[in-house]
Amino acid sequence: MHPAASSFPPDEEPLIEEPSVNRYSQQRPSDRLHGAYVIFFLLGIGSLLPWNFFITAKHYWMYKLQNCSDQAGPASDLRDFFESYISIASTVPSVLCLIGNFLLVNKVPASVRILSSLFVMLAVFLVITMLVKVDTSAWTTHFFALTIGCVVVVSSASTIFTSSIFGLSSRFPMKNLQALISGQAMGGTISAIASVIDLAAAADVTDSALAYFLTADIFIVICIMVYLLLPRLEYSRYYMSSQESPSLATVLPDSSTEDEAEPGVTTNTSFLTKSTGIPPLRPILQKTALLGFCLFYVFFISIIIFPSLSSNIESVSKSSGSLWSTKYFAPLTSFLLYNFADWCGRQITAWIQVPGPKSKLLPVLVLLRTIFVPLFILSNYQPRAHIRTVVFNQDVYPVVFTALLGLSNGYLGTLVIIYGPKIVPKELAEAAGVVMTFYLMLGLAVGSACSVLVVHLV
Repeated sequence: MHPAASSFPPDEEPLIEEPSVNRYSQQRPSDRLHGAYVIFFLLGIGSLLPWNFFITAKHYWMYKLQNCSDQAGPASDLRDFFESYISIASTVPSVLCLIGNFLLVNKVPASVRILSSLFVMLAVFLVITMLVKVDTSAWTTHFFALTIGCVVVVSSASTIFTSSIFGLSSRFPMKNLQALISGQAMGGTISAIASVIDLAAAADVTDSALAYFLTADIFIVICIMVYLLLPRLEYSRYYMSSQESPSLATVLPDSSTEDEAEPGVTTNTSFLTKSTGIPPLRPILQKTALLGFCLFYVFFISIIIFPSLSSNIESVSKSSGSLWSTKYFAPLTSFLLYNFADWCGRQITAWIQVPGPKSKLLPVLVLLRTIFVPLFILSNYQPRAHIRTVVFNQDVYPVVFTALLGLSNGYLGTLVIIYGPKIVPKELAEAAGVVMTFYLMLGLAVGSACSVLVVHLV
């Protein structure tokens, strides 16, 4: 598919290239029955599933915050800005956890970080599941505080899980990282489909929420099982142990010799497995600065709009009382459509990778997405306090905007993430994977803070 690696300049090795065989290693095994690919795909689904299940269960949270009734009471700050609060509670602790994860990357084995975070997520989701059938109308504010506390814990664990899995997949061929990223978007799509099915099937809000959160519990258990299966595959053992093979060159953190390594040979200096120090941050930040900004900005714009702006856009024919315009409009047009478009965007990167990591067009495309913010504000967002004008007063407009937002988020975000670990020396790939996740989370944290501002200004 690609010309030989040696015909590429050192920084631009082909992106879907299998990591080269270490001369000390045995023959590279193949991924039998795509076992590792499927495991990374499932782990990708699991990494964002908890967060997606939180934001997609909108009807349930509204019911709980209306003192367990289906009737909307007087305007309530907790209820009207719930999505913004959830965004902040999930992203700010995540940034701190990412810094912790970067410092621990060499001190705590990936398996410990991954399994402990999965068990924490499972424990918190079991608490949330048990609270579904409890009448919380007498203590709504305390329920709100407890929910936000759960969001903080789940998203912190989820962040450590995601960045550890990203780091781990950076040791594997590119297609495994791509499976992980596709799985993440599929997690959003699955949670959106599950919420629509539950809305349609269950007469009672709490019944649908119970089925919904039980689905999340079961999926976290599946993640634990498949992760334990990963080291059993010969293919995975080869790439997971290849970091520990005898080093071929002793590379100093800031030297440029790693770029000149012989193309057919991996310079495995075992930075990430043998040393217990913190990976050298400066060379990683220098090489990934522009890609880091692109990643930050892609997710910054996306979280300002989704879910706090997009899920509050109402159908212009809501007064007709039809099921489409009242019950299904937000779950289908905001959550399901966005997540499906996001997944499509991520899948496209398996076949097309344009523009390249050094291209000037990449940051331009990323900055162009800013236009989505006014487009969504001028759609039929409700309730509006300040900006009274609705320019796009047909349902087709937010549908098209959401599809484009999701598609561009999936495509550009994935391109940048997979370029990151590949433009640094191989022994820094795992640490670079964690740094890229940090940029992503920083974008989400700053964007979620701005989304509160935007929602209050509309």
